[in-house]
Amino acid sequence: MKLNQSLIIIIGFTGLLFSSCMKDLDVKPKDSTIISSATVFDDPASYKQFLAKLYATLSLTGQRGEAGLPEIQANDEGTTSFLREFWTNQESSTDENLNAWGDQTEHHSHSWSDQNPYVKLMYQRLYINISYCNELIRSANENMSKLDPAMQTEVTRYVAEARFLRAFFYQCAMDLYGNVPFVTETDRPGAFLPKRIVRAELFKYVENELKEILPALADPGMNEYARVDRAAAWALLSRLYLNAQVYTGTQRNAECIIYANEVINSGKFKLHSSYPQLFLSDNEKYRQEIILPIASDANNSRGYGDVTFLIHAAVGGSEDATNGFGIASGGWAGNRIVPSFVNTKFADPSGATDHRALFYSNNQTLTITHTNVFTEGYLCAKFKNISSTGALGRNATFVDTDFPLIRLAEVYLNYAEATVRGGAGGDAAKALSLVNELRTRAYGNTSGNINGGQLNLNFLIDERGRELYWEGHRRTDLIRFGMFTGGTYLWDWKGNVMNGKATDAHYNLYPIPASDLLLNTNLIQNPGY
Repeated sequence: MKLNQSLIIIIGFTGLLFSSCMKDLDVKPKDSTIISSATVFDDPASYKQFLAKLYATLSLTGQRGEAGLPEIQANDEGTTSFLREFWTNQESSTDENLNAWGDQTEHHSHSWSDQNPYVKLMYQRLYINISYCNELIRSANENMSKLDPAMQTEVTRYVAEARFLRAFFYQCAMDLYGNVPFVTETDRPGAFLPKRIVRAELFKYVENELKEILPALADPGMNEYARVDRAAAWALLSRLYLNAQVYTGTQRNAECIIYANEVINSGKFKLHSSYPQLFLSDNEKYRQEIILPIASDANNSRGYGDVTFLIHAAVGGSEDATNGFGIASGGWAGNRIVPSFVNTKFADPSGATDHRALFYSNNQTLTITHTNVFTEGYLCAKFKNISSTGALGRNATFVDTDFPLIRLAEVYLNYAEATVRGGAGGDAAKALSLVNELRTRAYGNTSGNINGGQLNLNFLIDERGRELYWEGHRRTDLIRFGMFTGGTYLWDWKGNVMNGKATDAHYNLYPIPASDLLLNTNLIQNPGY
């Protein structure tokens, strides 16, 4: 199984967590067989079941598998998944993906508004997930004294993991929306308007949360699969500090180097020998590189918003869906790699030279003349529902392939970039060695290695593209490099023009959805919307 059985349980009492208007929420029911928010934690096992729910919110959409009892209402329940929304906002707005369905046209052309469904669904998903985290943290803290010492130790770790996930969701909110609503476990359920927190203050909050929980988290590489450990927190801190200039106006590259070093020097992680295998259905075997995955399980955690979406949406045309990707014939014919990304990042897009170029080009034109024609543009063959032994996935619809939310290669590149940007404590020789370790794996030999003079910011933004494409980093990376909006860097159909055109800087942030502005008078819309 891809998921530990204890983490497969998706508890059904989560609907109770949002009864903000019910003043009698904590009243115990007369019938002892009824589970309520007041009784659910009478059983110590409930804490781990609730923790499972928090991890499940990274991919699942409701209380009944692939469909039914959704947590967020939408025409397509699959679009309410965190991973699908996050991926769309981070990738479809960049040079890495152009979708043929039409529902993401505003993203790629940089023309979205505060009415855009993906902007709204992402926002809703983040705050539902944050609310779940708050409830576990609050309930655990209130009931801790009732537990025996051994269980207190376990639950303390669960709380630390919940605080990590909450910090991660707030980091996403800060990155995507800027100044946002702020609620923690100290804000008890009830009728109130969440206060607004500015981006720089939220940065401090996330930073402090991640640092405070470090002692309570499992040692690096020692937690159950797909659960947070100390290395995940170090890695997220390195990501946070690398983007500090954008979030706060002050660079924090020295701290990025410190926490990247914590991961690298822990001795628990190394690059897997094969880049393509990291994105196959048995990639749970490679936890020495994948520090924190979003786990998928074709039998136990089904949905249309996890890697099932990434694989199916990239398949169509003349591709062999079954033997080539391990899914049902046909595919969804949606996502394609943008031509300028292929041309500028890979001198040889066949993958024969740099094995990270995992594209399908048979019967596909490189040029995209019509944005809604799937056979225009190369297809991405990175994620597959096939194992490293060639075995097809257990299910032709739902996949077993895990999503690498944090992996060692990103930490290597974080260290290198922070060093090139002048971060104190960075070692230029080490930065070069780390980058060349990635390139040696990619090329199968040292033919692609670079020298110290070539290790500059222009190289690094391209190398991050080559190494991390379709893993949810691109929008954030381009903004940090000043290349997302404006005319410094153009790609196909940016600005809704075939050759690309400059877009306005206000698109560096997504808008606060209009629906939330109407409800919460504490909020202020981002400039330009």
